Amino acid sequence: MQTHITTTPFGRRPMTLGLMASQVAAKSMPKDASVEKWKVFRSIREARDLVGATDRSLAILNALLSFHPDSELSSDGTLIVWPSNEQLMARANGMPPTTLRRHLAVLVDCGLIVRRDSPNGKRFARKGRGGQVEQAYGFDLSPIVARAEEFEQLAESVQAEKKAFKVAKERLTLLRRDIVKMIDAGIEEGVPGNWGRIQQIYQEIIGRLPRSAPRQFIESLSDELHELWAEVHDILESFTKTQNPDVNESHSGRHIQNSKPDSNFESEHGLGKNDEAGGTAAETDNLRSLPKRELPLGIVLDACPDIADMAQGGRIRHWRDFLTAVEVARPMLGVSPSAWLEACEAMGELQAGIALAAILQRSDQINSAGGYLRSLTDKAREGQFSTWPMVMSLLRSKLEAGKRAVQSRTEMPETDHSEEGWEVSDALLKTLKRPKS
Repeated sequence: MQTHITTTPFGRRPMTLGLMASQVAAKSMPKDASVEKWKVFRSIREARDLVGATDRSLAILNALLSFHPDSELSSDGTLIVWPSNEQLMARANGMPPTTLRRHLAVLVDCGLIVRRDSPNGKRFARKGRGGQVEQAYGFDLSPIVARAEEFEQLAESVQAEKKAFKVAKERLTLLRRDIVKMIDAGIEEGVPGNWGRIQQIYQEIIGRLPRSAPRQFIESLSDELHELWAEVHDILESFTKTQNPDVNESHSGRHIQNSKPDSNFESEHGLGKNDEAGGTAAETDNLRSLPKRELPLGIVLDACPDIADMAQGGRIRHWRDFLTAVEVARPMLGVSPSAWLEACEAMGELQAGIALAAILQRSDQINSAGGYLRSLTDKAREGQFSTWPMVMSLLRSKLEAGKRAVQSRTEMPETDHSEEGWEVSDALLKTLKRPKS
């Protein structure tokens, strides 16, 4: 609190700005000024941080006001109260003398009261023959009357700030909830987009939010989140429009992409320019014969179990966990960021992730994972690629390996049969059976 040195009959002493303001206000106070003492006290308590008061000092002010006999503080009457320290400590909930003196000084520094001490430092009042107080020494409450309007305005500003802070926090909470829900929906529905990057941006913004923050910081953070919300919303809205059943057939064909479904998992070998060209009429028929739905996560994990090793804790429960694991596997396979970005743009992040998981599963058979992914990206741009045949090929290979293991154990009775062969559900077997073209 800023102080000034003022000269008094008793020498030089520091005078706070609050005390100076109270004295100036007291001198300019109208003679007929009056306020309801408990109403103005509530305003002071609401604006205590702006006034500079503390909770303990306000407890003393409450006690001082209780010694004033009237419900109103009026400039026409006596505004000085003269309780003893014992009486004041009793009404201030038994506050110790040293604490009492310290917080009385706070009230004086804030300009809420003025000391009117007698020459001997005692607090008392002289009354006339009619019982009226002619002269009193103690604590002058006139600054409260003089500054009542100021305290009311400060209380209103504090209330307005609290309301603005509440609105800012509600906006931040709603933005966080909506962004998380939209990201989850985009990943679960397989909406094309760089969801890993969006999640990183969201976590970076939220990571800067401290436990307690001022309103201006919360509003600034909310503005950043709103930009991210608009980006995610545009992605989902664009995807929704592309799924409109009234769109033309060529657009639907792009959504259900496919390469040769009867062929096994494509190898990196023999990927020349001719192989990357547009598909034949047979490939177009196979493209239309694929199931018109996205691959379930469970089937992808059955076909590509190695991707789970890249997940935290070795467990993938949602598509977002799957994409996080793919982000870990990408640099391990030597796939450059540019190749990954092109694949996400051509296939969508989810389909590109499934393709990368399939490449990881057969990484021992592929010399250049990045080159192979680029070739799949080129096919995807031409509408001649789908992850369905890649995943089905891996499942058939796994099924055939399980059958061979069971057959070998049957032919060798001496072998330990403690381990069971790989089992496949009837639903999955039905999915693997395709009509011959």
